[in-house]
Amino acid sequence: MEMNQPVSVHDHEAFAAKHMPELGHDVEDTKVYTWKLKNWTKLNKIVRSREFECGGHKWRILLFPFGNTVAAPNSNVSVSVFLDYADPNRTPDGWHACAQFALVTSNPHDPTIYTESHSHHRFTSEQPDWGFIRFSALQNLFSVKEGHTRPTIEGESADITVFVRVLKDPTGVLWHNFVNYDSKKETGYVGMINHGATGYMNTLLQSLYCIRDFRKAVYEIPTEDDRPTESIALALQRVFYNLQTSTRPVDTIELMKSFGWKWLDSQLQHDVYEFHQVLQDNLESKMKDAITKLFVGNMKSFVKCVNVNYEAARTEEFNVIQLHVKGMKNLRDSFRDYVALDTLHGEYQYMAEGYGPQDAKMGIVFQSFPPVLHLRLKRWDYDIQRKTMVMINDRHEFPFEIDLSEFLDETSDKSQSWLYRLHGVIVHSGDLNGGQYFSMIKPDRETQWLKFDDERVTPVTDRQVLEENYGGQVMNSWTQPPQRNQAREMERSTNAYMLVYIRDTAINEVLAPIPQEDIPPHLKRRLDEERLQIEAKKREHLFLTAKIVTDETFQHHQGFDLASFDEKYQPPSELPTFSVLKQETYRVFKGRVASHFNYQDSQFRLWVVVNRQNKTVRPDTCIPENRVTLTMDVIRNNMAARQSDLRLYVDVISHPSKPDLAQGSIMIFLKHFDPSRQSLLGVGKTYVLQTSKVGDLAHCINVRMRWPTGTPLKLYEEVKPGEIELMKPKMTFAQSAIHDGDVICFQGEMSEKETHDLGAQGLFLDPIQFYDFLQNRVLILFRPKNDEPDKNVYPEFELTLSKKMNYDHMAARVANYLKHDPIKLRFTTTHAANGQPKAVVRRFLNENIAEFMSPPLVSPTPTIILYERLNISIVELETSRSFGVMWTGMHNKESSHQLLLPKTSTVDDLADHLAKRVALTPGGTGKIRVFEVSRDGKNQKEFAGSEMIGNIHDPVELYAEEVPTEEIEADDAVKTDSADS
Repeated sequence: MEMNQPVSVHDHEAFAAKHMPELGHDVEDTKVYTWKLKNWTKLNKIVRSREFECGGHKWRILLFPFGNTVAAPNSNVSVSVFLDYADPNRTPDGWHACAQFALVTSNPHDPTIYTESHSHHRFTSEQPDWGFIRFSALQNLFSVKEGHTRPTIEGESADITVFVRVLKDPTGVLWHNFVNYDSKKETGYVGMINHGATGYMNTLLQSLYCIRDFRKAVYEIPTEDDRPTESIALALQRVFYNLQTSTRPVDTIELMKSFGWKWLDSQLQHDVYEFHQVLQDNLESKMKDAITKLFVGNMKSFVKCVNVNYEAARTEEFNVIQLHVKGMKNLRDSFRDYVALDTLHGEYQYMAEGYGPQDAKMGIVFQSFPPVLHLRLKRWDYDIQRKTMVMINDRHEFPFEIDLSEFLDETSDKSQSWLYRLHGVIVHSGDLNGGQYFSMIKPDRETQWLKFDDERVTPVTDRQVLEENYGGQVMNSWTQPPQRNQAREMERSTNAYMLVYIRDTAINEVLAPIPQEDIPPHLKRRLDEERLQIEAKKREHLFLTAKIVTDETFQHHQGFDLASFDEKYQPPSELPTFSVLKQETYRVFKGRVASHFNYQDSQFRLWVVVNRQNKTVRPDTCIPENRVTLTMDVIRNNMAARQSDLRLYVDVISHPSKPDLAQGSIMIFLKHFDPSRQSLLGVGKTYVLQTSKVGDLAHCINVRMRWPTGTPLKLYEEVKPGEIELMKPKMTFAQSAIHDGDVICFQGEMSEKETHDLGAQGLFLDPIQFYDFLQNRVLILFRPKNDEPDKNVYPEFELTLSKKMNYDHMAARVANYLKHDPIKLRFTTTHAANGQPKAVVRRFLNENIAEFMSPPLVSPTPTIILYERLNISIVELETSRSFGVMWTGMHNKESSHQLLLPKTSTVDDLADHLAKRVALTPGGTGKIRVFEVSRDGKNQKEFAGSEMIGNIHDPVELYAEEVPTEEIEADDAVKTDSADS
């Protein structure tokens, strides 16, 4: 039938042939259903036809006679019509139906007058209907088209016919949009993340992973002590283990790092065959004979003379066979081309040893094929005329199975079958300048073919494995179809690049399942721990951390506030810590706290501890007991919004029967400064009325401390670091601006003698001095500078010092710890990043610790200072210079000598001191020559002797020797000759 010849809607076969192009999929069922409509202008806004069945599914037509309200309204109303899956809610979860359809509105009296649109769709619960919002302008359906005598809708009547083909979907993913698609669930395999242009690597790794005997051999490589970013074997084990156990696409970043690749390398396209060779070369030495056993075969290259009995042959190993595609119809033709004989005659005769030039046959014959055979199809070739590489898109067929026995040498063992079955197809889609790789793999005899395309793994049909990867010309109507049938030939740029075949007799062994016990325990342990850490990190956003301050922790705290949280030079306080779901209610959380501390719910309140503007950390607000349904995230956001974690204080109620506080009362915290113990520790909290006087607190303190009534006290307010104020007893707490959570420090008054004695010891006399120490304290780790064997004499220890301390005070504290003379200690600062020596600390009395210590990179890492025990005074050492001198004595015997001289000494002075330590030649010159040698040993410089040793650059390597008698005599002779002349 001519394409433009009118066709009747009633001629179902002819109509479908004209308007419903073949899509290349098998048809499950077909159905044509006609819905007759009358009184069009009186129809409802939405009308549905009766249900009909096709392919085991219920369908109906969904019509919007005056347009779908979803569409933008306009004066030219469009009719909307859809094919609708009837009642999708009655179908099982995950259902789908793939249908090709055509919707037709025709004249009820002349079925050759119609308006038609066709499409195809995967119907699901998310998309149960599909069709055309703008099927046709309504006025066009009521109008007579050119060449016709009747409109489509005539007399308010029309027929709507739907042609439906339900298609078979053997893979389950036909026209899938892959939203929420789960590769592991659907196929049992997971994909791999593409880092820019790493599809070639992903493709090959998936192919090798599915060769289970290879995967097992990779697991057997010893890697217990390897680092993932430095060991290709361990990184590959990591990839394989994750492919085997993960439910998400696998990352290859560690493997790329193990190759030494940078980010840019992941953005560059590489050839999959070249990567295959690089990977095998790296693994071959580590995998013993596994690669040879699996992938290596033997071939014989030979030259055989035609007229004389002479043959030259050489046996070679191969792991990939590269086959020509151009001019070859199929894989068997390519093999025959590979082993085809070349004739050497005329000027190309072969020079046979003992026979001279001879006509000969030259060729290749295979002696054995490996269990796993890799074939590279040469899809690229050099065009001599164009002087460039060109891509060969010729059609080249390859089979699911091929018998290779005909290509074996006559002497090869043919007692067993040499039948090979296709296991994998590595496909390249694109051109010479780029493209992408994906692979088709059949993991075992029972599993269907799968397509591995980076992050996604999907089932595929036999046609997708073979026909769609042969290359050559292709009808584009067989691929994803356009809206109208516009079939034409087009050049296919997607074709097979590498083929993987497995010998039929070896399949059961090569593809044998890998039990869990074959996975190295250290690998499983390491990666499972990493996976748990990653999962925990992913869940972190669901939780917040709650740190609890209690009366007990407060009583052990020596520092500002109620506890240490973010101090730069001090570790944080060890507080009870809870991991709390953000959506956990206050009722549930308080119950957990009660259980942890063994309290009843009525025994305590929880206060939110906040960061005040003056940089103190204090209890601020009591969480309301009548808001127990609040979530902990809401409490944190509303009461402590500027904090990442939640800090709380447990306020234990003295009288649970009277939980409510008196009107106007505030909660304050008490600290005791004990000058004799040089301690400042929390005592507890108490409630006071804002209208009461500060001095009234003395009675409460004396009772709590069990001191005699009337013991005189001094009270100080801990306003903030650097601001500690003596309080006035006669003022009220309100007048003193004391609020909830404020801290008051007290001290018993001392006699003049006590004050004098403590001052003489250099101790702090009042809280103001002690708070100043706390504000400037720093934790310093002292280490011996040299690796000393006796750790008792050279211990590593920590001291808390004040940054205001000068050098001598620091030396005294260290000397007291080491039981050593402080003037015979030398200190060296370190680099904060690695703790390596930086610079020797000079003894300046007006310089304090803060001026030479390095701030920690990570709080609260202590500053590290190195120390040395000296045999001389640091004063003497700092005005002197120490040198190591290598002495070359008699018989070229070398000895090392350490000299310490004032910096004002000369090199001659150094030589004089050295002369007292070495043995000079009897009867020799007695003169010593000093010279320095460059670090590479290529240059040396002799000193004149007058140079000041303080000016010699450091570091320096000094050498010394006695000037030979012959040299002195030669110099004297030169001087005599000069005088005579």
